[in-house]
Amino acid sequence: MGRHRRPPEEQATYREVFGVAEFRHLWFAQTLSSLGDQLAQVALAVLVYHRTQSALLTALTYALTYLPPIVGGPVLSGLADVLPRRRVMVFCDLARAVLVALMAIEGTPFWTLCALVFVTTLLGAPFTAARAAVLPDILEGDRYVVGAAVNNITHQASQMLGFVAGGALVVALDPRRALGVNAATFLLSALILVLGVRKRKAARDGGPRPGLWRTSRDGARLVFRDTTLRSLVSFAWLCAFYVIPEGLAAPYAATFGKDALYVGVLMAAMPTGMVIGSFLFSRFVRPSGRIRSMGWMSMVACAPLIGCGLKPGLWVVVGLWALAGAGGAYQLAANAAFVAAVPAEARGQAFGLAQSGILAGQGLGILAGGALAQVIGPETVVALAGAAGLSVATMLTMVWTQVRGDVLSSMFAPPAEVKVTASC
Repeated sequence: MGRHRRPPEEQATYREVFGVAEFRHLWFAQTLSSLGDQLAQVALAVLVYHRTQSALLTALTYALTYLPPIVGGPVLSGLADVLPRRRVMVFCDLARAVLVALMAIEGTPFWTLCALVFVTTLLGAPFTAARAAVLPDILEGDRYVVGAAVNNITHQASQMLGFVAGGALVVALDPRRALGVNAATFLLSALILVLGVRKRKAARDGGPRPGLWRTSRDGARLVFRDTTLRSLVSFAWLCAFYVIPEGLAAPYAATFGKDALYVGVLMAAMPTGMVIGSFLFSRFVRPSGRIRSMGWMSMVACAPLIGCGLKPGLWVVVGLWALAGAGGAYQLAANAAFVAAVPAEARGQAFGLAQSGILAGQGLGILAGGALAQVIGPETVVALAGAAGLSVATMLTMVWTQVRGDVLSSMFAPPAEVKVTASC
């Protein structure tokens, strides 16, 4: 008889996932760095807005946490396939600790600060690709989906807590101290990865290593020549529309008052919704149901933002943004389907390309939103972003209904030995 295999539709549990020691260490490292990142983003947003009183320059600084992938993200992500993935993550953590520490120095000129933010974010591309590529080696089947949900919930919860705590700390302390805390989290993350994640050979170990440019080109061909992968990447990139409110949180909060805590509350709204949505989606929806519901959930991620055009009160805005965040949980299903369709030796590059496109689209969206907010106000910009995103999500859903049958067949077909037993 063959080795026992988990039925394709059997759901894994959170206890199973946290029972894997490597996953716990990878998760803890992510938690530390995510908390520090969100704390730093609030500090940067408030620091720049108070210094310049410009929605455009504030959005520019925030966008610099997304734009660098346009320059080098797809190329640098190939490091996750040609070098050992743990080594890539540790190096990126250490380098970013140094760069963020330089940001915390008093008197750093604005454009120097922008350059440091740019390089720090650029190093996040190979780190994210390596972490995403190594996770399927640690968790298999629906454990991977639940593990990805845990990572997503953790990231969004870290945003929620980090943004609110960041707003409170900026009120009480110098925002540069928050940057120092972020540098320390990178150092701790590197230490945890060294101690808790085992060494693995490079995915393309043995034989000649292709150059990064060739790896990048091959990864792009793999993704864009395949109809399914192209659809899944398009769903991932849809977040370029519904991330715009976060980039406008500071000027949007200024419409309600001058308290920096309002900035943190608004920034935390969408992550809070994402935490709730991701938990419910991974806990109560069967694996095949997640694939089937991707389309309408992507529309929910955009539609509530249209209500901001009516200029409602603060807590109504928070509720609308949180509902949009809950709709964004469809990314869990897109991620799982993407993993199932990509060969292991190209996983780092494919994930890196997808992630770089996500960050690049978000950065451009935030930058465009900041420029428009200078003219027509942040409330109208957020409403327009929701309307545009809903239109794109509707078109993507129409395409997805034509290909999702093949995805469901490939992901949830019963094992061969089960078919034989049934036929007997």
